[in-house]
This record gives sequence, structure tokens and C-alpha cells, in this order.
Amino acid sequence: MAMSYAEKAERFAKLHIKGAPFVLYNAWDAGSAKVILEAGARAIATSSWAVAEAQGYRDGENIPRDLVEMIISQIVTTTDGPVSVDFEGGYAEDEANLSTNVSRLLEIGAVGINFEDRVVKGKGLYDIDQQARRIAAIRAIAERKGLAFFINARTDLFLGQGDDPARAVDEALVRGKAYRDAGASGFFVPGVKEEVHIGRICEGVELPVNVMVMDGVPPAKRLRALGVARISYGALPYTDAMSALKDNASRALR
Repeated sequence: MAMSYAEKAERFAKLHIKGAPFVLYNAWDAGSAKVILEAGARAIATSSWAVAEAQGYRDGENIPRDLVEMIISQIVTTTDGPVSVDFEGGYAEDEANLSTNVSRLLEIGAVGINFEDRVVKGKGLYDIDQQARRIAAIRAIAERKGLAFFINARTDLFLGQGDDPARAVDEALVRGKAYRDAGASGFFVPGVKEEVHIGRICEGVELPVNVMVMDGVPPAKRLRALGVARISYGALPYTDAMSALKDNASRALR
């Protein structure tokens, strides 16, 4: 029997345990989601970069929102597992339009969202108060619908925002607290690599911390010891799959 929305949401939230991280091997469509679940995944999360690239678009909210919604709907309706959506900045700056956009994902059946503080169509990051209001708007629409929803609040402090990781950690701690107070369920910090910085964030932020696999990031065993709760692979599954496809096609076409 298929799981209900409430069952999926509860299962997804319970996967987030500090010091016992679960792995999200990110998908980009229904086919990849099915394969990942068959491999033993306990949940599905999309990568915005991979979803866009697979449809011929560049990352950064260039793929139309309605196309993203269609892809998510296909994943939700053809698989039986919790689905979390990398929704970038929500395709909106103001809280009203953001609430409308997230409402559609809730109606589709997504149980979680990655929501970043980067100004997608601009420069830099939203200031802390504004981003907190945006997170609060997402929480409010979910509560209005009576649905549990995992808001994985992402900060891009470690991705092209400067070259002082120690200072970035200090701000990450402030943002983590503000995002938690606004209703976030988790704290996603892509780009952080040094063990000392990961440890400080895991220790200083009450939310379960999500780290993304990339060159220089410690192995899972060390991330576990540092207190990480969630490990995601981002665009790597897609780029690896496309590399294998190209190699196979090259051999076949010789």
C-alpha cells in the first residue's frame, strides 16, 4: 500500500539525525528517481542543476517553473517514497508569490524543499531578516494547509561569497539560528569543506546540518563524527551518468 503524505513527511523528517547522516543521491527525473530508490535510497531529493541541465537549461531558475512542477509531479506519482525538491530561491522574491509557488509543490506531494538565500537573479545573499521572512512565509503556507513540510534552509556563504571561511562560519551560525526561529527544519551549507568549520556549524546550529559531497569534503565517516545529519550529492549523479552515457555512445559510434 502506498504511503500517505503524512507518512512520507514523518519518515523524511525522522531521517535527519545529528551524527547519523543519511545519504541523498540526487535525482533529476522520474527514471533516475526510480533507479535510486531501487538501489536502496530511503528518500528522493532533486538537484536543481541536474533537473535544469537534463531539460536543456542552465541552473539559476532558467528552467520554467511549470516544467519543474511537471517533473516533480512525475516523480511523486511514479515512486513511493518521500520527495524533496531543490527549488532554488522559490522563483519569487516577495513572500506572497513565494507562498503561491510553494503551495503548488505541496499540492503535488513534495514533503520537503531546499530553499537558498542566494539572490538567484541578482547578486549576493538576501539579508538575514528578509530571508527569515521568506522562510516564515513557506512555513505559514504549509501550516495553513495542515501539512508537515521539511524546509532545508540553504546558505550560500561558502559558494563564491568571499575567501574567509572562518568569517563565513560566524555568519552561518547567525543565519542558522535566524532560519530556525523562522521555521526552518534543516540547515544546508554547500561548499563548506574544512572539518573544523563543519564541526563548528554542527555544534553551533540546533538544526540538522546538510553537507554536500564535493572535492575536499571529508568522507562520510568523518562527517558522521562531526555531527552532520544529511549528506547530499547535488549534481554529481547527473554528471557521472552523462559521462558514462557519452563514453558508451562513443564506443558504440566508432
